[in-house]
Amino acid sequence: MTDVLTLADQLWTGEVTVESHHPLGTGRGALAHVSDGVAFWHGFSNATAVATDAGLLLADSGDPVLGPSLHESVRAWQPETPLHTAVFSHGHIDHVFGIGPFDAEAAERGWPRPVVRAQESMPARFDRYRLTAGYNAVINQRQFGLPDLRWPTDYRYPDETYRGVLTLDLGGEPVELHAARGETDDHTWTWLPRRKVLCCGDLFIWASPNAGNPQKVQRYAAEWAAALREMAGLGAEFLLPGHGVPVVGADRVRQALSDTAEYLESLHEQTVALMNSGARLDEILHTVRPPAHLADRPYLQPVYDEPEFVVRNIWRLYGGWWDGNPATLKPPPESAVADAVVGLAGAEAVAAHVERLLAEGDDGALRLAGQLAEWLVLAAPGDARANDVRRRVFEARVAAERSTMAKGVFGWAARTSAPGPE
Repeated sequence: MTDVLTLADQLWTGEVTVESHHPLGTGRGALAHVSDGVAFWHGFSNATAVATDAGLLLADSGDPVLGPSLHESVRAWQPETPLHTAVFSHGHIDHVFGIGPFDAEAAERGWPRPVVRAQESMPARFDRYRLTAGYNAVINQRQFGLPDLRWPTDYRYPDETYRGVLTLDLGGEPVELHAARGETDDHTWTWLPRRKVLCCGDLFIWASPNAGNPQKVQRYAAEWAAALREMAGLGAEFLLPGHGVPVVGADRVRQALSDTAEYLESLHEQTVALMNSGARLDEILHTVRPPAHLADRPYLQPVYDEPEFVVRNIWRLYGGWWDGNPATLKPPPESAVADAVVGLAGAEAVAAHVERLLAEGDDGALRLAGQLAEWLVLAAPGDARANDVRRRVFEARVAAERSTMAKGVFGWAARTSAPGPE
C-alpha cells in the first residue's frame, strides 16, 4: 500500500485528522499507483495520469511551483508514452500550470502536441485573470499569507472546449467529460467507466466545499450538489480529487459524494427559505447551520472554507450585493462611522471594552472586538495603542479560527496593524 493510500484510509477512519493533514498542505508531488495504469500525483493540488493505447491522459496538471515536477514524476513511470490529452478540471492556477514541459518534450521528440480540453467558459476565466492580475495577487497574498506571490498572466489556453458532456475514445478507452458549475463556472469532472475511476477536480477536496470564498467570484452551491449526486450514482471505486487524498471503495466514494451534496443542499435550502420569508442577510448568517449529523465527517470539516461564507455566496447569487439593511444601501464612509462611535464613547472606553471582550475570548466576543478595534484604528490611524489593540484582537481571531479563509484575512489584519507615530 502506498503512503497516500494509507493516509487516505487513516483520514477516513479518524486515525489522523484533516487539521494535521490539511488538503492544501500535505502533498509534495509524490506519484502513487492507485490502479492498473492509473497514477495519482499528490501535490498542493493533484493530477491523475492514465495510460491508454492512444497515449497518456492527464486530469489536471498542478500549480506554478510544483506543476513542472509533474513531468518528471510521469516520465519516471511512463518514460516513452506521449501525453495525448490533458483535461483541466477548472481554470484555477493551481491546476493548469504543468503542461509546459510536455509541450516542450513533444516539440523536441517530434510527437504531436498534447491536446488540452476544458469546459467552454475557461478561456474567459483566463482573460479575466489577465485583466485583474494585480487584484488576484493581492487577495491571494492575503488568503495564503504569501507576500511575494505574483499572479501569472501567461496561460496555456485549451485547444478544444466543450459544453454539456463530451465522450472521448482514447485508443479504445472511453473517457467522459462532464461540465458542471460549482466552485467555478468552468468545472469538468472526468469519468473512466471501464476503470471505475472518477477525477472530480475541486468538487470534492476533503474539506467543507469551497463554495463561499469571501475574496473570489461567484460559486454555485445548488448546481454543485447536483453534480455530486450525479457522480455518486456512477458506482466509482476510486475518487481522485483536486486536493487531498483519494477515496477508495465504492461505498466510501458514494458516501463522501452524497454527504457533501446533502451538506450543500441543506445550506442552500435554509438560506433560500429565509430569503423567501424576507429575512435580512444578517439574520440568515446567524441562523443557517449545516446538518448536525454530518458534523463529524472527516471530509466536511471547515478547514479551508466555511458554511457562513457559503451562505453569503448563495445570497449574492439570488439577492445581489445589498444585505437588506437600509443603513447599508448608501452608507457613510467607514471612517465617519468610526469617528462618531469612538467620539461618542471615548477611545479609552472603547479600548477598555475591547480588552474585556478579548478576555472573554468566545466567538461572539471576538467578533465584536474585531469591529470595535477596526473603528479605533479608522478613527485614529496613527495611534500606537489603537494599532496594538487591533493587532492583538486579530491575532486572537487567527488562533480561534479553523478555516484558511478566515485565518488568512485575520492574519493580514494583524500584520498590517503596526503602530504608527504617537
